[in-house]
Amino acid sequence: MSDVAAGNHPLDEAFVSGRPALGAWASLPVAMGCEIMARAGFDYVCIDMQHGLADYSDVLPMLAAIDLGTSSPVVRVPWNEQGIIGRILDAGASGVIIPMVNSRAEAEAAVRSCRYAPEGSRSFGPTRVSLRDGTGYFAHANRAVKCIPMVETATALDNLDGIVSTPGVDAVYVGPADLSVSLGLPPGNNDGEAAFDEALAAIVTACRRHGVVPGIHSTPILAPTRVEQGFRMVTVTGDSVALSSAVNSHLQTVLVALSGNTAGSGERDGESPY
Repeated sequence: MSDVAAGNHPLDEAFVSGRPALGAWASLPVAMGCEIMARAGFDYVCIDMQHGLADYSDVLPMLAAIDLGTSSPVVRVPWNEQGIIGRILDAGASGVIIPMVNSRAEAEAAVRSCRYAPEGSRSFGPTRVSLRDGTGYFAHANRAVKCIPMVETATALDNLDGIVSTPGVDAVYVGPADLSVSLGLPPGNNDGEAAFDEALAAIVTACRRHGVVPGIHSTPILAPTRVEQGFRMVTVTGDSVALSSAVNSHLQTVLVALSGNTAGSGERDGESPY
């Protein structure tokens, strides 16, 4: 039986110890990208099936690639639907992020999908995960699997206590873009806007009150602030973001160098030919 099966994986350890869990996001259906991030030392790598480009057939090799590193494999499913949640868990996810959970009833449905009876209604058939974790998986699965509903609308804020107090909810995850749109703000992080700041504070407070981990989508620059605000599951980067940033940075480095090398050879001093 693997450490993941017993719940002894980085995300679980962070939840138990109280230290912040730092994660990476996989939007591209590329297994090697997942392996690179999982080997980098993040506590979790989350495969995004909602807004990312991965289908179920992509997720299988992506989960296997994460297992080659030291990160916990997490998947954001497309919707709060038992069939896809069950398949993702059977494929080897140790945590599931469930979008657009707006009420206690929807949170309860998410929990049922993540738990075997009598705590839930997950069907038994751990096709791939049993290859990795062995026959001991069933005994530990209900504790090991992290059920993480998303709180990302004004309606969810109105029902916040009901959602975070639902038995079996391990964490809630904030999507700043949808939360902002629901609050009448532009999509993204709107720090300094009272409605946005108050919403984040309310989520952290409710989670502390009920012993649930508050999580959020963030950036490398914002992540320390989010930790200071009390968030304990913070996604700090992702494959598409990091790739875009790196290739642009590398190109600009070369362009600047070339600009300097060609100064005075037909170009006016200080003027880039690019």
